[in-house]
Amino acid sequence: MRINRIRTTAIAATALAAALSLTACGGDDKAMGTKPAGAAETATPAASDTDSTAQQDAPEAGAPETQTVPTQGKHAGGNGDNRGKKPEAAPNAEAAASIPACTPRNSRVKVSSVSRPINHLLLTVTNTGSKDCAAYYAPFLRFDDAQAVYPILDDSKPQSVVVLSPGEKAYAGIGLLGEPGENEPVKSENLGVIMVDKNNKAKGEATLKLPAETYTDSLGFVTYWQSDVETALMF
Repeated sequence: MRINRIRTTAIAATALAAALSLTACGGDDKAMGTKPAGAAETATPAASDTDSTAQQDAPEAGAPETQTVPTQGKHAGGNGDNRGKKPEAAPNAEAAASIPACTPRNSRVKVSSVSRPINHLLLTVTNTGSKDCAAYYAPFLRFDDAQAVYPILDDSKPQSVVVLSPGEKAYAGIGLLGEPGENEPVKSENLGVIMVDKNNKAKGEATLKLPAETYTDSLGFVTYWQSDVETALMF
């Protein structure tokens, strides 16, 4: 079953808890003020989206995992024209460190309903800045006021980080429900999407309006950021 492929890491939960704590407490390090994006569209891959105007820092989330960053100018992302293209590994640490994370300051996130597979949503992040950015790891998600990070599907980890040129996109799939009858679904209206940097540290949250009649349970998951829609929705 799908639940056997899902691993919710303690470091992810810690990072989310820290991000949520900053959001609740206010002050100079307060999370970005975000606004609902209105009703989400139901056609694939149309979506509702919310732009964010500030950036949130959270404490380091423990020892980060290792991800290979593509060489500058070699992008795994795109608008669908180069699906399946494999990025090259960065030749050295200096090249990897030169690629900033995609955050609500330099990118836009939207959520879309999809017809297939059933009980799935699609997240799309678009680089709206003037320089390259990297969609590191998987987004931390919270439905409504949830205090725990939504499970991250470890099996979806790509071979390398998705790096986006201005205007390019990356994708993450959201599985909403596990096997029928195993858990009681809960209806949600809003989705918090927390982007992370190369150290898997929270860098800001966008709040999105979910499609109508969105239900989740504890067996759902979110994938790592992928370079194409097909990969994001294959799990």
